[in-house]
Amino acid sequence: MTAAAPEPAATSTAASSVAPSPLLDLQGAVAGDGVDAAVAAHYGDPMREQRRLTDGTGFVDLSHRPVLQITGADRMSWLHSLCTQHLESTGPGVSSTALFLSPRGRVEHAIYLVTTEDAVWLHTEPGAADALRQFLESMRFMLRVEITDRTDEFALVWRPGPPSGHHLTRAAVDSLGGHEVFLPRAELPALLAGDEAGPPAGLWAYEALRIVAHVPRFGLDTDDRAIPNEMNWLGSAVHLDKGCYRGQETVARVNNLGRPPRRLVFLYLDGSVDDLPSHGSAVSLDGREVGAIGSSARHFEFGPVALALVRRTVPVDAVLVAAGASAPVTATQEVVVPPDVGLHVRRKLS
Repeated sequence: MTAAAPEPAATSTAASSVAPSPLLDLQGAVAGDGVDAAVAAHYGDPMREQRRLTDGTGFVDLSHRPVLQITGADRMSWLHSLCTQHLESTGPGVSSTALFLSPRGRVEHAIYLVTTEDAVWLHTEPGAADALRQFLESMRFMLRVEITDRTDEFALVWRPGPPSGHHLTRAAVDSLGGHEVFLPRAELPALLAGDEAGPPAGLWAYEALRIVAHVPRFGLDTDDRAIPNEMNWLGSAVHLDKGCYRGQETVARVNNLGRPPRRLVFLYLDGSVDDLPSHGSAVSLDGREVGAIGSSARHFEFGPVALALVRRTVPVDAVLVAAGASAPVTATQEVVVPPDVGLHVRRKLS
């Protein structure tokens, strides 16, 4: 994910609870499930919506994601010391993915941020803002840092292609082939009237693109034992050459040994089964449970696909079986995290 900064606005300290998106009032809109219930899963034709995004047209409503703003003279050095990403020398207009880990190296929070001249803007998973803010407040100590929830004022949307428009600073195209934009929440309905944005696409379309891009989603593709080495986050969210941060010893040890306990894998699912395996469904090999499904979707080109966490020792060419709602689903693998991930990286660099 890549975020782009909003224009400066007055600071608010009000806590936020996200109301259903006004785009759910559109004809054909179907609300999402669970933490995604405040935005549309689709607007009547998810496959067509996917194709339009792939062709560079439209936008995805992510306005249910909490938005935080961090200000203060110490904000960059403070964040740099806490997270897995190298932020100390980051200038305005740079977007990053970063993680906060437990002392044992397990992922506790995932954030997506962009820097401006006087602030850091970030978003995180729906429902995760309170815990994230409490963690950040607990680590503030006497430093010159202020953390403000801006969710009531700013909404997030995703657009395919490179950034443009008056709400944006410089921001790279992300791994899904697009970029994210913070915009005033009151302007969200106006996107439908503008020629620039194009027609909306639902979260199902976005999630299908994310899964095919092998991008894990915190809380959906992770569990409370997940470490960055398992999740394809080395390099994208974890800077392996930065200084000390909480949980770094685990990341470094597993990277040096090249033996993560589990590995993220992309699955091509048997398209003859009607139901997609749900989050948490068991993944088995020869009748033995070896992992679990994180997220699944139907892609307009590749058919039913999924991300799963499986044991490191599962052969990379093994045909797996995912538990489905009505019948088991056969799945073939595509390697995302190699079983010897750290050693794999060093061989490429040598």
